[in-house]
Amino acid sequence: MDKKVSDGSSCNVIAGTHKGKSGIIKDINTSKTGHITITVVQENGVRFKTLAKNVAVI
Repeated sequence: MDKKVSDGSSCNVIAGTHKGKSGIIKDINTSKTGHITITVVQENGVRFKTLAKNVAVI
């Protein structure tokens, strides 16, 4: 990742179930296991959760 994952940043999902989708990062959490999870809101309003390591901030 070139840039840090931050609330309100645009991102492209580069791995995982949602690969190829893009949107705005809205919610950043750290799970009990230490992984950083984010909620991505697409342009059409659909939301999904993914791991921060699966996204590239643009």
